[in-house]
Amino acid sequence: MTTKRQTLFGVRLDALTMDETLGRCLTAVREGERLEIGVVNAAKLVNMRRDPALARAVSGCDLVLADGQAVVWAGRLLRRPLPERVAGIDLFMRLLAEAETAGMSVYFLGAREEVLERMLREVAARFPALRVAGSRNGYFDDSEQPAIADAVKESGAQLLFLGMTSPKKEIFVAGYGERSGVNLVHGVGGSFDILAGVTRRAPEGWQRLGLEWLYRAAQEPRRLGRRYLTTNVAFVLMTARELLRPTPSIRTASRES
Repeated sequence: MTTKRQTLFGVRLDALTMDETLGRCLTAVREGERLEIGVVNAAKLVNMRRDPALARAVSGCDLVLADGQAVVWAGRLLRRPLPERVAGIDLFMRLLAEAETAGMSVYFLGAREEVLERMLREVAARFPALRVAGSRNGYFDDSEQPAIADAVKESGAQLLFLGMTSPKKEIFVAGYGERSGVNLVHGVGGSFDILAGVTRRAPEGWQRLGLEWLYRAAQEPRRLGRRYLTTNVAFVLMTARELLRPTPSIRTASRES
């Protein structure tokens, strides 16, 4: 299936709505295909420029989606529009609901053990008929990755959700997504923590204003405050440089003159 794409800061993004993304995911599972989903926000786009391994891992995904409102705004400003933000946690929740209805099996990999257990209880309460093939916390050495991928495959899961931070989840997907044998891999970051009640998601008003990062930083100012400030400033500068870059036609005209 062909998809309209836009390129922002050298990264290919799929210009899909949430409904279109959900449809692509469900089709992949039903038809026994493989689909790896990557999501980017402002911070990740900045970090991809600093971390070649992260950039390769994200770019290697089958779908790369705008998980940050700032990315959508930058696309509009640079005349490479994306239809809307496809937030990873919203896609996660919709996939769980669809998996419950369709009888698709899921595997959860990530978070601390106590957080994972709380998240599983919340998932069971919200989606009582969901088929959970297995789960594991996200604290493991790189040497354990092959065995973990094999365990996911042996579980028979069709959808794998990774509740891990970047770049660990992207590198796991790049290295072992195929080995896990699932049809769909979706890295959901801190969504496990939110479902478990460890962290709170920003209200919708904050999300619409693109201030979800600020709400998150306010909950962990020492750990996240400086990080978000640094990456946000870098993203604004990236966007400004891209906006001010001469177009090919202008460069051609200059050479001809």
